[in-house]
Amino acid sequence: MPEHSRIILGVITGVHGIQGEVKLKSFTADPAAIASYGPLDASNGAVLEIKSLKAQKDQFRARIEGVTDRNTAETLRGLELSIARDRLPEPEDGEVYHADLVGLSAVDVNGDQIGMVVDVLDFGAGELLELKLKDVKSTVLMPFNRETVPDIDLDAGTLAIDPPAGLLDDDTE
Repeated sequence: MPEHSRIILGVITGVHGIQGEVKLKSFTADPAAIASYGPLDASNGAVLEIKSLKAQKDQFRARIEGVTDRNTAETLRGLELSIARDRLPEPEDGEVYHADLVGLSAVDVNGDQIGMVVDVLDFGAGELLELKLKDVKSTVLMPFNRETVPDIDLDAGTLAIDPPAGLLDDDTE
């Protein structure tokens, strides 16, 4: 399994009110679960603990342990909140963490290397793999589903891809 030391679970996007509440965007599958991970490492080196969450549109209003005024809350704006990868529960059968896919070697269904996964993106219409192709400077985006990615072997560090017709064709001819 690839080694990823930090997994970003959310980001503090702003402040709310004068009593130290912050606006929090969660990246966890169940957004409210961000509070269940215990102390979170902030990108400034601090360790923050979420005391309470209140849903507000597509974010939360959160109270952070020890933050009781707006000025202190302002210092947290923009901080990413993360945990060590080994604190995450093991994924269910047939599931993977996006972070575990980054760095995997992408091979075709015959086992020939095509490139490497550099990112997993989700713009709302479905997940996409960003692949850095072998011997090519640019990257390509490919749907991340069972049809295009029939096999993932984290132990071997590979994922097999069956790209849609024309996706990997050379346009230089």
